[in-house]
Amino acid sequence: MTDDWRTNRVAEIRSLILRAVPGVTEEAKWVKPTNPAGVPTFSHGGLICTVETYKDKVKVTFARGASLADPAGLFNASLDAGTRRAIDLREHDRLDEEAFIALVEEAAAALA
Repeated sequence: MTDDWRTNRVAEIRSLILRAVPGVTEEAKWVKPTNPAGVPTFSHGGLICTVETYKDKVKVTFARGASLADPAGLFNASLDAGTRRAIDLREHDRLDEEAFIALVEEAAAALA
């Protein structure tokens, strides 16, 4: 991925996840020729979320998002999925950082 808004958004999300869950493990999974860097995954006793980049968005998918409270209404994708939920962020979308951190904390606590 070139250095564009998506790179900056992924860095922002990574920073928030690291703030929310000290000691979180980040790994690149699903490496393939069309995505040589792979997909960043964040775990802490189980998978918390993945961060994928697309042409028009960055998608943060919470592995067990359907079981999480989302009072700020951050989830806006995969709403019909049985277990997961996602947040699609486009270039000019604002991310409520405190609500996102709370969601990540809740997801990690559910794995404990």
